[in-house]
Amino acid sequence: MLLSQKLAGFTKGEADMLRKAMGKKIFYLLEQLKPKFIEGGKERNHPEEVLNKVWKDWEAFAAYAFNKSHSTCYAYIAYQTAYLKAHYPAEYMASVLSNNMNDIKQVTFFMEECKRAGIPVLGPDVNESYNKFSVNKQGAIRFGMGAIKGVGGAAVDSIIEERKKNGPFTSIFDVAKRVDLRAANKRVFEGLALAGGFDSFHTIHRAQYFQLDEKGVTFLERAIRFGNKYQENENSAQVSLFGEASSVQFPEPEIPAAEKWSMMEELSREKEVVGIYISGHPLDDFKNEIKYFCNANLSYFKEDLSKHIGANLTFAGILTDVQHRTSQNGNKWASFTVVDFNDSFEFRIFKDDYLKFKPYLVENEFRQIRVSIVQGWRNKDGVIGEPRINFNDIQILQTVIEKQAKKLTIQLNIQNVNPPTINSLQSILKNNEGSTPLDIIVIDNKDEVTLNMHSRSVKIQVSNEFLKLLEDADFNFKLN
Repeated sequence: MLLSQKLAGFTKGEADMLRKAMGKKIFYLLEQLKPKFIEGGKERNHPEEVLNKVWKDWEAFAAYAFNKSHSTCYAYIAYQTAYLKAHYPAEYMASVLSNNMNDIKQVTFFMEECKRAGIPVLGPDVNESYNKFSVNKQGAIRFGMGAIKGVGGAAVDSIIEERKKNGPFTSIFDVAKRVDLRAANKRVFEGLALAGGFDSFHTIHRAQYFQLDEKGVTFLERAIRFGNKYQENENSAQVSLFGEASSVQFPEPEIPAAEKWSMMEELSREKEVVGIYISGHPLDDFKNEIKYFCNANLSYFKEDLSKHIGANLTFAGILTDVQHRTSQNGNKWASFTVVDFNDSFEFRIFKDDYLKFKPYLVENEFRQIRVSIVQGWRNKDGVIGEPRINFNDIQILQTVIEKQAKKLTIQLNIQNVNPPTINSLQSILKNNEGSTPLDIIVIDNKDEVTLNMHSRSVKIQVSNEFLKLLEDADFNFKLN
């Protein structure tokens, strides 16, 4: 303010107007004040180029002006958060996740940050979880029970209060006997079971809770009825006229046998009640297929597709919400959503492409999809429409490595070329003989020498199990 008065003769009111324009980033007001500043400065014999330089610097400052008192506070907060993340990473991230618990996208983002930082994020558990995210004794973050659909605050409070008062729960029957069933109803129990809240009871897996008996009643419902009877009996014994301490013993319902859900079904049901995959991701088993045989992901389709016109994109994911339809003129087509690690996108497929790839459009199946991005149709006015997606190929993701692996290259540092390493590699290769060519590259970083050797006698069968053996043995490899 003072500079504008001294350099260009601004009044105090005009100087305050300049302060406001810079502080509030009102650029049109700055434009109005600039001529007055230049003219006022020239009248006071200041060179025009110097005045322009000063004004340019002020404009740059105004683009990100920051009050000194505010910057001090922000710097202090930045130091505090950096300190907490450095020294108490699990507790810090648990707090961040709790503050964003109602925003699934943010929770997913921060869970990825936890994974990057090596902080385990575990699903909800009736013996460790609280309402929000918390840290257990092993330093892992536990998902909050309050984030499960259908599990209200009263139910969570009841579970936590009983656990604090009488110790950890030992079984599903123990939960049903001890928790206030007026607060924790059937929906609460189902949500906990689907989200993995009872997984610490190792004698029962998730599918068993929903196994039906001959009357069409799930085992979980029978466990709740057992708990109701037990609590009613306990309450009636307490108010007995003679104060009897004894109570009727009810036999626990028999745990039914049931086949375990597939990973896909278990994770899908988990996502239904939590909104995200917690205990894993359906695509975790296909990381090699995605790494070596895909060059794009679903985020490409959320950008401006005109940037990718002429490109061939290969991506992978799970098919969901598959809808087979018929248009008004009788043509068959389909819409389907593909889900990958971070995004989802709805595609539509028509005419010959639909007829060709229809067998592959199956709900909850894993697919590798190849498309090309081409220019949109030109309308009658000559205006080009949105870029189009042409479907070139759809493959079952489970068969991609077997079908598309052309060569495996194993890289060895010359310092690690010794009898134990060679024997280990020979053992792995011998147990996985097949038809895929093998190259071995030996690198001497010291002398900057690389020796590429093609194996004529040994060919291998590439599979995820085989690649896992190489990873576990610390061999670097590349698939082509």
